[in-house]
Amino acid sequence: MEAQILFQGCTFSELADSIANILQNQTPIQAQLQESDLISRDEVCKILHFNKTTLHKHTKSGRLKSYSIGNRVLYKRSEVLEAVTPLKR
Repeated sequence: MEAQILFQGCTFSELADSIANILQNQTPIQAQLQESDLISRDEVCKILHFNKTTLHKHTKSGRLKSYSIGNRVLYKRSEVLEAVTPLKR
């Protein structure tokens, strides 16, 4: 049995207009993911090739900025990549 959605008090054209307005105001999903591309501590450690103790030290010193969502500690991928500076020879 398929789930059904019933609309009452709304004509088909009003529904179509509402959906069109919603779709026009949304950014593409790919752009949203790139803007808020948050990664876990494990992923940061893999990218930068260090352990969680070193990651914690860099976070405490301010070299890397962390974000808390609930009890999770996350990092922006773009900020992690920007923190990497090439060696000058």
